Amino acid sequence: MEPDDIVCTCNDVTKAMITDAVRNGAKTLEEVQEATGAGEVCGACLDDIQAIIDEVISE
Repeated sequence: MEPDDIVCTCNDVTKAMITDAVRNGAKTLEEVQEATGAGEVCGACLDDIQAIIDEVISE
């Protein structure tokens, strides 16, 4: 997945936005949701968001 790819289509949140949120201190799914709005509408992207969080934290 590329940084500009949309992860949350409901709120137009990109992978880069999620990555930035994690790098700025959002370490849980809930914190990323609060920081970006991702996953707060339909929830279809929650697994993808968590995978990105895990990827960034393990870097």
